[in-house]
Amino acid sequence: MDYAENILGTIGNTPLVKMNKLVEDLPCLVLAKYETFNPGNSVKDRMALQMIEDAEADGRLKPGGTIIEGTSGNTGMGLALAAIVKGYKCIFVMADKQSKEKVDMLKAVGAEVVVCPTAVEPDDPRSYYSVSKRLGEETPNSWYVNQYDNPSNTKAHYQSTGPEIWKQTDGKVTHFVVGVGTGGTISGIGKYLKEQNPNVKIWGVDTYGSVFKKYHETGIFDENEIYPYVTEGIGEDILPKNVDFDIIDGFTKVTDKDAAVYTQKLAKEEGMFLGNSAGAAIKGVLQLKEHFKPEDVVVVLFHDHGSRYVGKMFNDDWMREMGYIE
Repeated sequence: MDYAENILGTIGNTPLVKMNKLVEDLPCLVLAKYETFNPGNSVKDRMALQMIEDAEADGRLKPGGTIIEGTSGNTGMGLALAAIVKGYKCIFVMADKQSKEKVDMLKAVGAEVVVCPTAVEPDDPRSYYSVSKRLGEETPNSWYVNQYDNPSNTKAHYQSTGPEIWKQTDGKVTHFVVGVGTGGTISGIGKYLKEQNPNVKIWGVDTYGSVFKKYHETGIFDENEIYPYVTEGIGEDILPKNVDFDIIDGFTKVTDKDAAVYTQKLAKEEGMFLGNSAGAAIKGVLQLKEHFKPEDVVVVLFHDHGSRYVGKMFNDDWMREMGYIE
């Protein structure tokens, strides 16, 4: 009989799916690494389990402990599923720009959720970085995950996602494109792919209001680049240790409007019901058109599921309010 011992056994081995209508104008083959097939419906299940297992192994996470993390929702879901199976409690800290669905889903899997304001500096005591850190210090028998600087994040993708993409493309992948938030996905996959073939190009998708693109190009952390933005799950106002800028060949920035519009297009034109960062990712691929040749194989990673954005990008009233559609 073929079955998993528990839900964690279903993480990984997600399919590659050919993109069709949205990439008609591109000369190359575009394949989507479709991470919503993970049990928590996102790529973050991989690194959530890896971070927990590594923390258990070296004693940072003890039996009956409480897992504390700042999350835009998906890492929280991955951590919560693993916590249920392994017997831990979870407290998650979220910024108030995240969709209500994300908060509700974390509560549905038994987590406590603390919501903080988005529009404050990272070192402000009210920011979700500060609050999660403080809760980690105050809560007995707790472990503060810190996905931004936790090397297990990158390790998960180096050990699983990267090898999967290499094997599924029969080593023919020439470009890998992904939205960058904590940096674990791009850095782990990028490192693995470049070790197999140093000519593979690694492209990050960034958003306006985030520091990554300018920092990568100039080495300058420019605070003028930082302002509030709508796109969820990518971009940062800090430099996480998991972003390995040496592995990344370049960044392209996608507007909030384009990310939202292309999130809808993925659903309506490809039958791919995906999250906000997938809209940004496929628009990023289209913006990189001049880098692709007919023989190229471009892999784009889609992070999470459309169910988390029903009240936003899939709600035409919201889209009109934002000025994204007529």
